[in-house]
Amino acid sequence: MCVIVFSVLLLLSSKVYADESTRTERESRVASQEIDINRWHVSVNAGIGVMTNPLHGGKNLPLVVLPEIAYYSEKWFFDNGRLGYSFHESASHVVNFVTEFNPETRFFIDFHPSNVFALQTSNSFMVESTTSDELVKKRVTIDDVRKRRWALDAGVSYHYVRDNHIFSFQALADVSGVYQGMRSALQWQAHYQVDDLEIMPSVGIWYKSAKLNDYFYGLFAEESLNGVIGVGSSWQPYAKIDARWPLSETNSLRFHLAYYDYSAVDDSPLFEHTYSMTAFIGFNHIF
Repeated sequence: MCVIVFSVLLLLSSKVYADESTRTERESRVASQEIDINRWHVSVNAGIGVMTNPLHGGKNLPLVVLPEIAYYSEKWFFDNGRLGYSFHESASHVVNFVTEFNPETRFFIDFHPSNVFALQTSNSFMVESTTSDELVKKRVTIDDVRKRRWALDAGVSYHYVRDNHIFSFQALADVSGVYQGMRSALQWQAHYQVDDLEIMPSVGIWYKSAKLNDYFYGLFAEESLNGVIGVGSSWQPYAKIDARWPLSETNSLRFHLAYYDYSAVDDSPLFEHTYSMTAFIGFNHIF
C-alpha cells in the first residue's frame, strides 16, 4: 500500500499537466464523451520543457519524461492524483465530487526528472535596511521558511458542454487542516480540429482565500523580523494551450504552454517573479 501511495506522489510531482487547473482536462473531455470508460489510460510524454518557479531560491523544474495515468468507470475516476465521483452526467451537464492534493506546494519542493524529489538547501537570506516608520519588503528565499506541508483539498466540479466548448467551475476546500482555506476557479476550454491537428486553448481565473495565500506565501512570526506577514485573498488568471499532431494510432507530437499570473500576491517577500510558466514539446506514446 505504501508503494502505491509513494508511486502516486511521484507521478503527481513529475507531471507537467498536474498543475492547479489542467487536471480537469480529461474530466472535461469525458463530459464531452471523448474518452472511453472502464479502461486504463496510460501514456508517456518524452521531450524537453520547463516549469518556472516564481519564488526566491526556487529552481525551475526540467520536464523530460512525463507519465500520465487515468481510469474512468461509470461513476468513479482517477486522473493523475485527482480522485472523483460523478453525481450527475448528461449530454450538457456534469457534476462531480473531486479530491486532490493542493498544488501550491510544488514551488517549495524541487522534483527532479528522475521522479525523485528533494528539498533545496542552497541560497541565502538578505535583509534590507528598515526604519521605524516604514515596513521594508524583505527578500526571502524558500530555504528561509518552514517546509509547506502537503494539503488535501476536496469539493465539487461542474462542466457545461456546448458543441466543442466546455465551461467549468470548481470549488475546493482544505479537508486536511493544513491551511484551512479554500480555492475556486472558472474556466473556458475549446477543442478544435484543423486537419489532423488537435488544439485545446483554455483561459480561466482562480480565486484563492486569504488563509490559503497566507499559509503558502505569507510569513510566520519566526520567519520575519517584522512578525507575521499576511498576503490576503487573490484573483489569479491563467491561460494555456495544448496541441497534438498524430503520427500513428499510438504516437503523436505534443505541445503544451501555460501561463499563471501571480501579480495579485507579489506583496509577499517570497516572490521574485509575478508569474509562472509551463512549456513542453515532445512526443506522446499511448500504451
